[in-house]
Amino acid sequence: MQVTTHVNTGRATVRHPIGPAGIAARAAVGAMLVALALIWRSPHWLDFALGLVVLPAVAIGLFAWRARRRPVRLDATGPVAHLANAMVFAPLFLLPATAGAALMFYGTSMLVAATRRSGGCEVTAIANAVLGRDDQVGCVLFGPVDATEAAVRHPRRRTPPT
Repeated sequence: MQVTTHVNTGRATVRHPIGPAGIAARAAVGAMLVALALIWRSPHWLDFALGLVVLPAVAIGLFAWRARRRPVRLDATGPVAHLANAMVFAPLFLLPATAGAALMFYGTSMLVAATRRSGGCEVTAIANAVLGRDDQVGCVLFGPVDATEAAVRHPRRRTPPT
């Protein structure tokens, strides 16, 4: 039997809310990334414009486009999705030209995810909040935390041997 929990978070309903460990992990890492963005080499206003306006707008646009073409909830949480997601964000952090913006975008997205108790990858957090959706993309960093916490909160019922 699968347990589905619905949490009302304003406009959107989060179907798979995270627990205290997931919230704390996202809040801590998000705050750390925002702090790093503020001290990154010498932060430039363009880093903040890209991280707080352009990257969220791109994410919202892509998820809105996908939702119009295919309204069913996106659930890309398997191993291939985790790898694809890592392949997208790794260069953003490694390239000096985009690192400051990536730190700000991912940091604020993690803070939004923590506030909304939404699991999965933080890249969907702002788009989900704006679009009122619960799309999920695999997250290498928080996936194990969320899976462990879900297993502890909802252990499978064992049937006694006959």
